[in-house]
This record gives sequence, structure tokens and C-alpha cells, in this order.
Amino acid sequence: MQNNFVVLSVVLIVNVSFGLSIRTQNTLVGTSSNFNVVRYGAVGDGLQDDTQAITKAWSDACGASQDGATLIVPRGKTFLVTPTTFSGPCKSNNINIQIMGTIVAPSNGKNWKNCNDNCWLVFTNIHNLSLYGSGAIDGKGSFWWNTYRRNNDDSSCNSPCALKFINCNGLKLKGLTHVNSPAAHISIVGCDNSIISNIHIKAPDVSPNTDGIDLSSSSQVQILDSSIATGDDCISIGSGTYGINVSGITCGPGHGISIGSLGRGGAQAKVEQVFVKHCSFIGTTNGARIKTWQGGQGYAKDITFEDIPLKNVRNPIIIDQFYCSGVHDCGIQKSAVAISGVTYRGFQGTSASQVAITLNCSSTVSCTGISMENINITSSSGTKASARCNNAKGSQSSVTPRVPCLN
Repeated sequence: MQNNFVVLSVVLIVNVSFGLSIRTQNTLVGTSSNFNVVRYGAVGDGLQDDTQAITKAWSDACGASQDGATLIVPRGKTFLVTPTTFSGPCKSNNINIQIMGTIVAPSNGKNWKNCNDNCWLVFTNIHNLSLYGSGAIDGKGSFWWNTYRRNNDDSSCNSPCALKFINCNGLKLKGLTHVNSPAAHISIVGCDNSIISNIHIKAPDVSPNTDGIDLSSSSQVQILDSSIATGDDCISIGSGTYGINVSGITCGPGHGISIGSLGRGGAQAKVEQVFVKHCSFIGTTNGARIKTWQGGQGYAKDITFEDIPLKNVRNPIIIDQFYCSGVHDCGIQKSAVAISGVTYRGFQGTSASQVAITLNCSSTVSCTGISMENINITSSSGTKASARCNNAKGSQSSVTPRVPCLN
């Protein structure tokens, strides 16, 4: 009887040990809710490729069933990542990526599949994603800027954007520093109910096409309390957008905050319900800009720019229905994107050029419902500032310089 008890005890111990061993082998590398990329084998020396470790950590975080699963990029390390797509949907209702260290792109074109890779880090079909932290995302864009210049903007080599978010709802971006993207730093396409706040975007003023934030086909987006200094638009609001709120942005250097460009190649454009408030422009090419191509269709309407400080801005207020960039042959065309219901209120500061306000609208599809109130723009050179206006209709009150075609 005693021998049977001993044998039974040994069997139980073996079975329990075996069960523990199996569970240990099947346990995720991360904790129940945190998935640190270092625990997945990421080195973080800025030289070795950490892409595989980071994608494994993402796979586990996205596959975790508990809410608030968090992929962690730790402080004090630099992680080299090649072009990667992070795909959803994820199992949990919300998922986080916390970046406390630095993520860097390859410094040359060797690790890119081809010259026309669309973007470096792509996030697609992920809802309620929060990307936040005190770390940095470095696009190492100088290789691409030099390639772009060598090709003289002939589009034979398209520089990639740094971050792209596609088909998402509830996106939150907060706190990170984004530097030196090959092209646009952040691109948001087909996303609703997004909040971007307290981020910092930096690239040299001579870096081509380095937009800060590009929006298209998105709605109910807030961009708040951030600084953007680039070689192109600080913020570009493209077609298919509505319900956009931009507030507390410091822009400069750069090309300002732009609606457009819209209507390129005869495209149908739709932009409405855009509100830009408490945004300052310092040494920018443009301030509040609306730009459309000839031959386009559709509309841009219900747009407000309010409480805008200016310092040495070349074109503080500009509507250009004859926009034509690069080497394109843009002849005179009859159709145009209709611009209406645009309000400029509370602009104060200086223009780097004598012409502080430009409304250059089409003779066939004029700009209508333009309203200007409480505007005082002087020339930084000390000369009297002026305004130019073609085919625009609307009203003005307490505006300096006075706009000749507004009542």
C-alpha cells in the first residue's frame, strides 16, 4: 500500500511539472498587458535591425484580449526599424504604443524595397490606437531629400512619408517628437474621431515636401497644442475632410496651414467645416492658405481662421485658385473648385512682403462669401502693406490693408 502511494505521488508530481512546463513555454513574452520590445530581442543600439522583434511584440499586443495592451519602446535606446506595416483589427477595444526611446529609419535607400515605397511605418485598420510618449521618431530624411533634388522633382522617385494611419477610428497621438521625415511626417487617411496633441515636428526649412500633418478622407479630427517646423505645409487639409479643429499650433518655418491642394488632374474635391484658431505663424511662406488647381471640381466651404498672430510671414492670407506646383504645365481652364463661406477674423502681425492679402480667384468660379473682420497686418519692412483681389465677393470690417473687391 505504501509503495502504491509513492508511485501515485511521483506520477502526480511529474504531471504537475509537465503541465507547468507547457504553460511556461506558451506564455507570451510580455506581461499580461505590457509588451516590451527588448524582451522580444530588440537590441536598441541604432545599428542592428530591430524590425523583427518589434513586429513580434506588436503581434502579441494586438492579439491580446485584455483592454489597454501596450507595446513599450523603452527609454535610453535607439531602435532601427525598416519599412513596416502594423495591421489590425486587434482583439482588445483599445491598444497602446508607448515610445519613450527613439525609433529610427534606415539612413539610406538600401533597406527600402524600392524607390517608391509609400511610407515607412504604416498603421492600418486599428481602432482606438494611442501612440504616445516622450520619445522620438526619426525618419533620417536627408538621403531622400538629396535624391529628390537630383531628380529635379520629376516624380521618378517618390520620397516616403514617415507615419501613415489608414482606416481608423479613435486614433490618439500625443507627446512624441517627429523629426526629419523623407516626406510628410504624419499622414492620416480615412480616419474618424482622431486627436493629435502636444507633439513636436521638426525638419529643416529647405527639406522638400516634409509636411507636418496631412489629412484626407477623414472627419472629426482635432490637432491641438503642438509645434511644427518643416520645409512644406505645417498642416495640409485635403479632400474628403470635414469637422476639422486646429488650435494652439505654432507653425514655422514652413508653408503655413493649407486647405489643399485640391482638384489636381480634374479631381472632385470636398472640404468643409474647418476651424483654425489660436495658431501662430513665424517666418513662414504662407499663413492661412487655400490652394486649388485649375480644372478641378467640387468645393471647399465653411472654413474659419481666427485669432492668428503673424511674424514676418510672406503671404499671411492667400487664396490661390491657380495653384500649380513643380514642372507641371498648367494652362488656363474653365472649371475650378468652388470656394465659399471663408471667414478670417482677428489676424495681427507683420508680413514679409508688401502684399499681405491675396485673393486670386477664378473668373468662371469665383470665391464667394468671404468675410474679413478685425485684421491688422503691417509690412515688416516698414512700407505700407497692400492687398490684391480678383473675382472674390464678400465683406470686410476693420481690415488693414483694405481689400479692394470686398464690401
